[in-house]
Order: sequence, then structure tokens, then C-alpha cells
Amino acid sequence: MPETFSARLARHCGLGLLILIACFALLGPALIGIDPATQSLGDSLLPPGASHWLGTDVYGRSVLARIAHAAQLSLGLALLAALSAALPGVLTGVTASWCGGRIERGLVMLADACMAVPGLLLVLLFAAIAPGQYWALYIGLALSLWVEYFRVTRAASRPILHGDAVQASRLLGFGKLYVLRRHVLPALTPLLATLLPLSAAQAVLALAALGFIGVGLQPPTPELGVMMIEFFPFYSEAPWLIAAPVTLLILLVLGMMLLAGDKELT
Repeated sequence: MPETFSARLARHCGLGLLILIACFALLGPALIGIDPATQSLGDSLLPPGASHWLGTDVYGRSVLARIAHAAQLSLGLALLAALSAALPGVLTGVTASWCGGRIERGLVMLADACMAVPGLLLVLLFAAIAPGQYWALYIGLALSLWVEYFRVTRAASRPILHGDAVQASRLLGFGKLYVLRRHVLPALTPLLATLLPLSAAQAVLALAALGFIGVGLQPPTPELGVMMIEFFPFYSEAPWLIAAPVTLLILLVLGMMLLAGDKELT
């Protein structure tokens, strides 16, 4: 079904919002020129102003500088985890549909075993093994996200691989790489374009949730969930503090959801 004007508009708005956040994450730290870890207790809890656009926290650190580094961390780690989960998920999904039989049953059992453990709990287990380490969060997120790619790819590629077009290509002597390039990948691309931002949004929320409960990245790392829990005790006297990471988190997830659109995955 052709994409409606409202769906295209939503996708463009989501893409534009993510581009703005990505530019802020990439260029913000250099343009701001302030170390997010630099403390100045004499400037504690300053309100937003000309010298500090988003004010300062209780240690006198620039909230704008910390938000810029938090955007870089959350967006970069979430995209890396989503892309790392997509590769094995797509490969195993196509393999299961193509081979069938015992190979498909084995891959389905593996995916079911991973789904038996909630995704956030799986990330939490890796975070507990190596507290505050980026690689532990990255591996946990990637392992929790690959199953959805497997399920979607397996369901979408099955009718294609058993369709008349693929059968005709095989009778004409075309190999597996041609079938993948000519028939399977073009059909999977729209689905993956929807699933990728959704899984990245899940990763952003998981990072923030783990940081908020104190089992993800640890202070003084500028991360959205860590900043929320640091700023929460001062919400009554400095409400702009908690508003900054919450707003960035909402914009990140909103941009990814708009970019994903409203298409059905299965």
C-alpha cells in the first residue's frame, strides 16, 4: 500500500528531529567547549542564563555540556546496538526460511530461549557482570534486540523464497546471491527501515532506565538516566535541571518513533 502524505510527513519530521539531535551530539561538545566533568561549587544550581544556557547542577557543572555528551552517548550506543542486532537477526531469519527443517527448528528454539528472558533483564545481567562498562551494556542490548529482527525476517522472507519469482530464478540457473540481492533484500528493506528505529528507541529507553536505577553507567558519566537521578532531589528548587534530560529523552524516542512510521511489521 502506498505511503500516505501524513505518514511521509511524520517520517520526515522524525528524520529531521534525529538529524538535529545528531548534529547537537556531534558538534555540541566542541562548540560549547566546556568539560562536562569540571566542577565549580561557587556556581552551584545557577538558573539558565547567558553564561550557562541550561543552568548548572549542584556541583556547578554545565548542564548544556553534560546534555550534549549524553546525547552523543545515548544515540551512538543505541544505534550501534541496533545495527549489531540487525546483522545476525536478518542472517538467521533468512537462513531459517531458506533451509527449513532442523536448522529452522533449532534457530526458532534459540530465539524462543532468548525471548524467555525479558530484554531489560538480559541487559541488567550483563551490567551486573561489568558495572559501568560500555561493552557490557552494548552486548546486552544487542543480544536482547536480535530476536525481533529474526522473527520479522523469517516471517517476511518465507513467502518470497517460496514464491514464483524465486522459483523461476532458480530454474534459470541464478544462484543464491542473486536471489538474495534481487528478491529478498528489496522486500526486507522497508521492514528493516521500520524496525531499526524502533529497536534503537528501545535501546535508548533501556539505557536511561538502567542509569536511573543505578545499575547502568555510573556517575560522573553524563548519561540521561544518571542525570535524572542526580537532578531529581533538586526538582523543587531547580526544576530546569530534571527538565533537560527528560526533554532530550522524549525528543530522541519521538524522533525514532516518527521515523519508524505506523506500518505493520508482520
